[in-house]
Amino acid sequence: MSIKKALSKPFARFIVNKIKKWSVEPEKTQNIVFQQLIKGLRQTKFGIEHHADQIHTYEDFKKNIPIRDYEDLKPWIERVVMGEQDVLWKGKPIYLAKTSGTTSGAKYIPITKDSISNHIDSARNAILTYINRTGKTDFVDGKMIFLQGSPILTQKSGINTGRLSGIVAHHVPQYLLKNRMPSWEVNCIEDWEEKVTQIAHETLNQRMTLISGIPPWVQMYFEKLIESSGKQNIKEIFPDFNLFIYGGVNYEPYRAKIENSIGRKVDSIETYPASEGFIAYQDGEAGEGLLMVLNHGIFYEFIPAENYFDNNPPRLSIHDVELNKNYAVIINSNAGLWGYSIGDTVKFVSKYPHRIVVTGRIKHFISAFGEHVIGEEVEAALREAVAKHPCRISEFTVAPQVNPKEGLPYHEWFIEFEQVPENLEAFAQEIDLNLQHKNVYYKDLITGNILKPLVIKSLTPNTFVEYMKKEGKLGGQNKLPRLSNDRKIADKLL
Repeated sequence: MSIKKALSKPFARFIVNKIKKWSVEPEKTQNIVFQQLIKGLRQTKFGIEHHADQIHTYEDFKKNIPIRDYEDLKPWIERVVMGEQDVLWKGKPIYLAKTSGTTSGAKYIPITKDSISNHIDSARNAILTYINRTGKTDFVDGKMIFLQGSPILTQKSGINTGRLSGIVAHHVPQYLLKNRMPSWEVNCIEDWEEKVTQIAHETLNQRMTLISGIPPWVQMYFEKLIESSGKQNIKEIFPDFNLFIYGGVNYEPYRAKIENSIGRKVDSIETYPASEGFIAYQDGEAGEGLLMVLNHGIFYEFIPAENYFDNNPPRLSIHDVELNKNYAVIINSNAGLWGYSIGDTVKFVSKYPHRIVVTGRIKHFISAFGEHVIGEEVEAALREAVAKHPCRISEFTVAPQVNPKEGLPYHEWFIEFEQVPENLEAFAQEIDLNLQHKNVYYKDLITGNILKPLVIKSLTPNTFVEYMKKEGKLGGQNKLPRLSNDRKIADKLL
């Protein structure tokens, strides 16, 4: 047995015992973080302007710190990007994580010397909780790949700038460097298709045991491997591959296709990382939700999703949340984000410890007719339909068709099938009935003859890949929106 395997179990047990202590006392844990953050806030120009010296309680905080999205906080972030010190957090950030904005072009999220450990430790702890729960350690001696953006960083006012996944690549623990794939040179390739081709070539004859990435881009990697090797599936190429780590999107729409590509089921760990912070990770069995990281530099607030667009929506702490209710996530962090809406919605599936499932994006919905259909509903409706009408789906997105050439308006589903269901019309009817069952407003519009049942537009293979390529969002951490309230994506797909 290797030293790494021998040490991994006691180390995992040590870390899990620490996690258990803070996770069963969420209010106390979050209050400690809150007090630490307010102390830091008072040392900033943002804090001075927002009277941080008068903030002693959460109620004080809500009175002085408004909810903001990126556009609202952008004037402050621009000062950080220009090199000004002590703006949102003490000193200057050590990194700027560059992400793709929908309305503002590139977004720059500060990462400070205080906040970087949240990203690194949480990713590590996700793996350690798996080891402690299962006792499985064979994977630690094999090769591991983390499909990510280029680690090449640029400079903005002396601050290293790049994609979050590329930034994290600089903080891989020393004991994992010999296991990590691909090589630095291949990882630095900017063109995603070329990069995946080279990664497949470089890893083809390696003993891969752990593979991590956003599901659609992992699937592309698998397809390249199968094409290059002439093998039937991944289990023939990597017989020791036994752990898949994923995040960024709901895995369920991709599960059947990925498992078919692998040729068998493998253990998996779901994570919820974001440029703004590592929010949660799976610490139990699949389906039990993700444990929120409450002890590591982020104080969370939650707004009931139905009230998010109100003039003065309620803001709740971890103490006030209820189970099975959709909330928009607001974070306050030692990266210098204050009252910051990350745009995601979550639902608590357990308390003490607090575990969540990600249900969608607060601005990714369809409500062209007042139905307010959300991502969780369409994904569940599709999943249940696939169970009754077997098929394999590569990717999909949904948009409203408000002005059809004839007949009533409808929801248009753009689906790229790998295997089409035997009866596409029955499949569409099943999705529609499932969606009516999950969303009463949608049902009322159908039964009231305001909308007609959904229409499926079957797309040719690689349509979504080509769309993402043309948008400059192929690979890395980029994700296709499941829902749109307009036709911008739909019209480009057509």
